[in-house]
Amino acid sequence: MPYSIVNYQSIIDASHSLRFDAEFFHPDYLEIQHQLEEIGSKKLIDFQVKIRHPIEIKRNYVDEGILLLRGQNVRPLSIDLTSNPVYISEEDAERLKENTIHYKDILIMRSGANIGQCAIYLENNNVLSMSDTLIIKDGYLNPFFLTIFLNTKYGTTLIERGKYGSAQPHIAPPYLYQIPIPVWDFLPSVIEKTYLQSKELTERSKTRYTEAETLLLSELNLADWQPQHELTFVQNYSDTEHTQRIDADYFQPKYDEIVNAIKTYWNSWDRLGNLVTLKKCVEVGSKEYLEEGIPFIRVSNLSPFEITHEKYISEELYAELAEHQPKQNEILLSKDATPGIAYFIREAPDKMIPSGGILRLKSETDRVGNEYLTLVLNSILTQEQINRDVGGSVILHWRPDQVAETIIPILPKKIQTVIEQRVTESFYLRKRGKDLLEYAKRAVEIAIEQNEQTAIDWLESVSDIPTQ
Repeated sequence: MPYSIVNYQSIIDASHSLRFDAEFFHPDYLEIQHQLEEIGSKKLIDFQVKIRHPIEIKRNYVDEGILLLRGQNVRPLSIDLTSNPVYISEEDAERLKENTIHYKDILIMRSGANIGQCAIYLENNNVLSMSDTLIIKDGYLNPFFLTIFLNTKYGTTLIERGKYGSAQPHIAPPYLYQIPIPVWDFLPSVIEKTYLQSKELTERSKTRYTEAETLLLSELNLADWQPQHELTFVQNYSDTEHTQRIDADYFQPKYDEIVNAIKTYWNSWDRLGNLVTLKKCVEVGSKEYLEEGIPFIRVSNLSPFEITHEKYISEELYAELAEHQPKQNEILLSKDATPGIAYFIREAPDKMIPSGGILRLKSETDRVGNEYLTLVLNSILTQEQINRDVGGSVILHWRPDQVAETIIPILPKKIQTVIEQRVTESFYLRKRGKDLLEYAKRAVEIAIEQNEQTAIDWLESVSDIPTQ
């Protein structure tokens, strides 16, 4: 049985709240603490950083306004401002001006499912944060290095140690101030170069993806199209009988503009259900969730660019549900909560089970490529059809029959190939950027376990980035 023997002074030094529970002084935590002290470290507070806890107000979202960053936008070493963005009015933003996030601020989740995850903000436009994050500002510690350190196995373990509360764990600024941070002469600047190179690759990835989207929309003469919400318009009664819908929003002219652009395209179009087979996945219930095991993929884990995982199920349950295991060359498509997120499985996937809010799509034709089809599903062409189908719902559900009726433009193979090349290059650049961040993490771990120069030499060898 593991145990630790600590004196009272250790309790005072290590815990801002005088914690003396056995878990806080677990031998694994004490070993990391000792290891960092042995190689030379300072407490975070010694670098004169400031940790701000944003205030909270009642959230009233608006269609246009000031961008509000939420917990779901922050992932390890990544801040995604495009994932289901929400906005608040300028009046509410003024009340939250102390929550402003600036360039090179570090965000760390203080509660929720992704507690402890952190990333550095590298956008020039300021946004606001809500109270489920903490903002680390100022100080004379390299923010790129600090972000990477907090994402290493040493940093994440120290953050894990500081969690308190059982039902909804939190982490508090006073504890974070006491975390030991290694002190090196040259590695922090090398980490910064690597991080910025990763950022550059990610931006190039976004450019390639935008080029693919623009080519698609240009073919349909929709490159500059902006949806306009009409206050009044006239619709035939026969259309309401045909669609079995009488709500005005369903018949907004903007939806007809999209549909007509696809149906009048000179080459071809078809319904999604004629191009793929659709298979619904499965729900397991929260009581089956585990801290580790086989990933259970929910809609919140799905993006056009990656699949993350936070919940897990047992090997035994996975064996019972193995028929729902996604396969290579399938497309995962969300239908609930945030419908219309499509992810193409390019390589043989690891074990996983998608939730009931996700469909598995398998191509049944060579008329459209999988990369091309995935791009169309993520584009405004499909998103506006979804808005029409699910409009007015409190909880969004895109029914499988509605999914099957989604119309898809079929561009000539030559153009599809160009689009797919842009998408493929985009994913390569994105992966390369993520790899660099993983290399940076490993370099910090090597410096802790061996020495600074060994870490720098290794990072230079794997990243192809000159460190001097």
